[in-house]
Amino acid sequence: MELQKPVRSSLAKQVSSQLESLIESGQWPVGTKIPAEPELVEQLGVSRNTIREAVQALIHAGMLEARQGDGTYVRASNHFEASVLRRLRGSSIADTLEARYCLERECARLAAIRRTPADLERIRACLDKRNEKTEHLDAFVRADVEFHMSIASAAHNDLLYELYLYMNEHLRYAISSTLGNLELLNELTTLHNELYNTIRARDPVAAEKVASDMINLLSSRS
Repeated sequence: MELQKPVRSSLAKQVSSQLESLIESGQWPVGTKIPAEPELVEQLGVSRNTIREAVQALIHAGMLEARQGDGTYVRASNHFEASVLRRLRGSSIADTLEARYCLERECARLAAIRRTPADLERIRACLDKRNEKTEHLDAFVRADVEFHMSIASAAHNDLLYELYLYMNEHLRYAISSTLGNLELLNELTTLHNELYNTIRARDPVAAEKVASDMINLLSSRS
């Protein structure tokens, strides 16, 4: 392959890089509506076409999402997350559950080995919040996800944590689908309590087994 002479980056690419930096730094968190086109034109001193090209590049990459009649929102915090989310959206429920199975087991096993007293306190607080009786679906789902994320955090593996974080959208779907079945919900609550106890006891084998039981239960009822 022949080497090519480098060329200056286009204005659109420079603008795209600036917007990407705002997203990756957290100044524009996921879910944020970015400034409208006229405001970006004024702030950056470039043409509308340049702004459109830069924004479109990030939309194509999966980091931004245009909502017709509303605006453009941050969809992913970086290119890696955007790639993972695209892959997850194209996956079947069965494949997603199998991936969750692997992540759940390893997070539980590592958390039982590596958790600190502060980790355990956070897991306990998230469990109590999850187990509170509430009629608000969104609140319950958020609490359940926070409990699982607290375990993933206690595993102290940044890459594993990120992968688990990016599956939250699918976790919420799976959790929501169980709430109409009171018997299943009660069984899952029992398993959540057991999972906490195994992590508190620093028993990685038992923690991995409870996590497996939880996913197997969900898989059998999906």
